[in-house]
Amino acid sequence: VQLVESGGGLAQPGGSLRLSCAASGFTFSSYVMSWARQAPGKGLEWVGGISTDGSFTNYADSVKGRFAISRDNAKNTLYLQMNSLKPDDTALYYCAQGGRTLAGARGQGTQVTVSS
Repeated sequence: VQLVESGGGLAQPGGSLRLSCAASGFTFSSYVMSWARQAPGKGLEWVGGISTDGSFTNYADSVKGRFAISRDNAKNTLYLQMNSLKPDDTALYYCAQGGRTLAGARGQGTQVTVSS
């Protein structure tokens, strides 16, 4: 299993970023997928998840209405569109197999920093 995140960087408060996660080594279309994040000095936080066919998504209250998860099963790729970014969104962002328990494989993460 390999999950490789990309797209992180520096954004201003109120700005947007789009993260991608390239998946390989497993049947991507058969797995519920999630995004998670870990801020400095804090534990791992589930951000949101998406069903196998992309028809259902759910989110943590902290990002609901600002973040959107999507997937392209033909490209084995998971996405996280982040809008209206806040400094509290600063974290290392991971994509992960499975749902909110975050018990499955995770990637190495991509850093998102929100600062003016």
